[in-house]
Amino acid sequence: MTRIILNKGKEQSLKRFHPWVFSGAVKKIEGKDPAEGDVVEVYSSGGEYLGCGHYQIGSITVRILSFGKDAIDDDFWYRAIKGAYDARCTLGLVGNEDTDAYRLVHGEGDFLPGLIIDIYGSTAVLQAHSAGMFLAKGAITEALKKVYGASLAAVYDKSEGTAPFKAGLDLKDGYIYREEGMASDTQTVVENGNKFSVNWVEGQKTGFFLDQRDNRALVKKYAKGKTVLNLFCYTGGFSIYALNGGAAHVDSVDSSRKAMDMVVRNVELNGFQEGVQHTSYCEDAIEFMRKCEGGKYDLMIVDPPAFAKHRGALDNALRAYKRLNALAIEKVKPGGVVFTYSCSQVVDKQNFALAVFSAAAQTGRRVRILHRLTQPADHPVNIYHPEGEYLKGLVLLVE
Repeated sequence: MTRIILNKGKEQSLKRFHPWVFSGAVKKIEGKDPAEGDVVEVYSSGGEYLGCGHYQIGSITVRILSFGKDAIDDDFWYRAIKGAYDARCTLGLVGNEDTDAYRLVHGEGDFLPGLIIDIYGSTAVLQAHSAGMFLAKGAITEALKKVYGASLAAVYDKSEGTAPFKAGLDLKDGYIYREEGMASDTQTVVENGNKFSVNWVEGQKTGFFLDQRDNRALVKKYAKGKTVLNLFCYTGGFSIYALNGGAAHVDSVDSSRKAMDMVVRNVELNGFQEGVQHTSYCEDAIEFMRKCEGGKYDLMIVDPPAFAKHRGALDNALRAYKRLNALAIEKVKPGGVVFTYSCSQVVDKQNFALAVFSAAAQTGRRVRILHRLTQPADHPVNIYHPEGEYLKGLVLLVE
């Protein structure tokens, strides 16, 4: 097997079980030239074995799969998927009648860097973020079938937009496994008793944003009798929880017509009427905020897409968060509540809180933090990989 030899002193992060080897840490490569996605071994400059993982071209040269001498074979994939499954059993998500949609594998948080698997009822949706995981999708599918048995009807690969396109892979989304007779790409799932129609073929990410489940439940507790605005609503997750929580009226805003059509479907799926308890607006969320009447909304949800994909965009992202949150704090009704989020991994909790503080100061209103929020337990953070904590949220009481 190809050996990656590190520069002197660069083994320390691996000895602390951080799962990434950066390109700047590599001294030389011994053996055959690795193709992207190959499994390679990593050694210190003194010849000490440190682990093995997927080789890739870019700033991260190796994503570690094992710090031992495990063979990366069918048995490895079964044990890894079974470990993730057992963790979700511990969380009470497997066989739960009130919630049948959850994340099974969360990359580094489940010791499988570069792999995401979400479960929607009887369908598993896989996303590979590395060439190695894309090439292993067949073995991963067999492990899923072995773990889930007859309860798994399909495995859909949605890696076209996430796996590295320069690796020469055949990146085309499609079913890896599908039971005969399963015709639909859409499934109605339940989340804490709320119903959602999920389309993993046409939807963003794997079809739904599962990482806001706990935070949506908190919105439900605040929603009774309130007039609610859900910005960047996607398919209306927060909106449905607010309606089921007894909101007087909910307005949902997103610039995607396809997403807004799904919002209306989900509103009706939960027994509410579009134009009565709920109104959809297919508009730019920031422009909607600028022109909306101040004091109209008791409760606002501000959940934008990632403003920063890399560190070079951090300053611009922080300015965008400040502008957006200043609008929300300025416009919300006195005594109202704002749920505000950042899903940008490069924006840490401190930077996000500072941006929201600056926004509040700009408005001059009195603002208190009621809750600090993060991702749910099925999106675990590997304690040796703190970068995995990507979702930040604040709940603000504004006077």
